[in-house]
Order: sequence, then C-alpha cells, then structure tokens
Amino acid sequence: MVVDFNGTFDFVSSDNFDGYMKVLGIDYPTRKIGNLLKPQKVVTQQGDHFCFKTFSSFRNYEVSFTVGVEFDEHTKGLDKRDLKEWFPSGHSPIKPDL
Repeated sequence: MVVDFNGTFDFVSSDNFDGYMKVLGIDYPTRKIGNLLKPQKVVTQQGDHFCFKTFSSFRNYEVSFTVGVEFDEHTKGLDKRDLKEWFPSGHSPIKPDL
C-alpha cells in the first residue's frame, strides 16, 4: 500500500529548535530568525518523486527528490550548507540499537 503524502502542513510548535540548530553549527542571528518563523510546508508526490515547498515570512525554499536516488542540496537562503542526501525506499538499512 502506497502512502499519500500530498498536502499542506502548518507549523504548530517545536521543542529545543534553537539547541538543534546550534548543534548543526548555525550562527546566532540565523537561529534567532529561525525560532521566530512559523513555516508552512506543501508536499506534492507523484509516485516516488517528492517536492517539498516551504513558505515563511522570511524566505521560501523548495527541494525535490526521488526516493532511492542520492542528490545534492544546497540550503541557499537558509543556513547555506551543502548536503548529500538520500531517502531510502522501503525499510531503512540503518537499524537503531535497541
């Protein structure tokens, strides 16, 4: 059964977002702005292809990817990091220690 992720999602709350951004190495001014934002996410899905659009009063951002295919992302306009990402299909090969 395929899960339908299409939809619009409004920010409700977060816990320790500043601490999370700090661990990622995001500078103080950017963290302060990030803590004030209440973004909205719009997810569109066509099979294994996803597009995430983030809308906020500060910046808008978009990322698209296909499940199972590694891709490069530059978070321009956000925290300006270069990332190599991959969203596995099926079950993740990463298993938590229980």
